Amino acid sequence: MLSFTRIRSALALALIAGGAAFAPLSASAQACKPVVAVAPSELVEAGKLTFTTNPTLPPMQYVDSTGKLLGMNIDLGDEIARRLCLTMNFVRMDFQAQAPALRGGRSDGIHTGMFWTEERSKAMFLVPYGMTGLDLVAAPNRKITLASADEISGFAIGVEADSYMERWLRDRQKANEAKGAKPIRIQAFPTTADAMAALRAGQVDLIAPPDYTGKDYVRKGQASMALASQGGTPTAMAFRSRPLAEAIATVLNGMAQDGTYDKLFDKYGVTKLADRPFAIRGPGPN
Repeated sequence: MLSFTRIRSALALALIAGGAAFAPLSASAQACKPVVAVAPSELVEAGKLTFTTNPTLPPMQYVDSTGKLLGMNIDLGDEIARRLCLTMNFVRMDFQAQAPALRGGRSDGIHTGMFWTEERSKAMFLVPYGMTGLDLVAAPNRKITLASADEISGFAIGVEADSYMERWLRDRQKANEAKGAKPIRIQAFPTTADAMAALRAGQVDLIAPPDYTGKDYVRKGQASMALASQGGTPTAMAFRSRPLAEAIATVLNGMAQDGTYDKLFDKYGVTKLADRPFAIRGPGPN
């Protein structure tokens, strides 16, 4: 049996070894100086930045064949978290569920290329960070060429439900019907990926994805362009906390100043936000 002295010595050595092992980690944590300090009370989980995203919109956010989350919004989120000295935590979620999750305190923010609208700017703190329009694309074996949006009457068009693209189509539908044109047959789907599946199956003539996704489909040979770059509105991140939204805006302005923002958007071919500096746009929730 070990004596008390030997046990005590062994414990002391273990503590010394453990302290040595943890020393680099502690030093690394202390070395990280956030651009802006975010109080733990502003986060769902202290030390983590929890964003929801819908990985069905390449090249902004998608999963590869191994299930890994990739895309410009993922890279942007990782960089923001790094500059805030936080661990990035992306939660995959359908778009329709993201606002309720944010309001319910299950996430810190929505980072899925959400379009800015006045209504949303009153319900959440929105920080625009890019610009997006929409493309109208057909199946690759069906060449449809449209001169303008006036020519989409009579087509069956698939679109993600409750999106800027659906709103744009319904506005066009009203305008075209006022002229006596044939109605647009709009079919709304839970995600753009579902709309794309319907296009492949021949259930719709066209789909209306965000322009960065439409061009990505065409580049990969998965679709043919019928009408490019329609509409246009800012895309934004959404937050339930004003201090966190302000911190994110500060980080984005820093990224713009040091060139990281331009480099990232150029890499993915996404349209940059011209109206700067980055800031909360809209009143936010009462």
